Amino acid sequence: MLSVPRLVLASGNAGKLREFHRLFAPFGIDVLAQSELGIGEADEPHVTFVENALAKARHASAHARLPALGDDSGICVRALDGGPGVLSARYAGEPKSDARNNDTLIAALKGVADRRAHYACVLVLVRHPEDPEPIIAEGAWHGTIIDVPRGNGGFGYDSHFLDGSTGLTGAELPLQLKNELSHRGKAIRALLARLKEADA
Repeated sequence: MLSVPRLVLASGNAGKLREFHRLFAPFGIDVLAQSELGIGEADEPHVTFVENALAKARHASAHARLPALGDDSGICVRALDGGPGVLSARYAGEPKSDARNNDTLIAALKGVADRRAHYACVLVLVRHPEDPEPIIAEGAWHGTIIDVPRGNGGFGYDSHFLDGSTGLTGAELPLQLKNELSHRGKAIRALLARLKEADA
């Protein structure tokens, strides 16, 4: 599927790395975190997921000299005009904190009846830093925001994100089921389909 069955993940997020390891393992693709190679995080100055993911992928590939996968994802809340969106990881400011981000989100939705939201994920794979045809895939996971957190799994906003089809939060879902439902799982399956198509 790939000439080099190894990818550098352009992220230092431990939760994301665990998910990518699990999701790519069945396909024999080894995923390394850029931090394992001493590569720092790229700037994310853009207002869209796809632009940030591409910037991260090119940055990691340039430093590692390997194919690289950029992931930009976040939670988009209908009542907040799609926010926090690309700012999800730093919604409450620096240093990054899931707990403070969740508190900020719940405070922003105080008294708001419309709790519809979705997780969005855009993946960009570059075979080399100057790849003119990056492979782009995306996925979305729809649900609602709840005030009281539930579950001990997951990361990010998972404990406040209620999946509409199961009635469980992202932090309550068994890992296999989460991989099937999640924005990241959908994006990875779409990416693998694109890879097969590109290599056919």
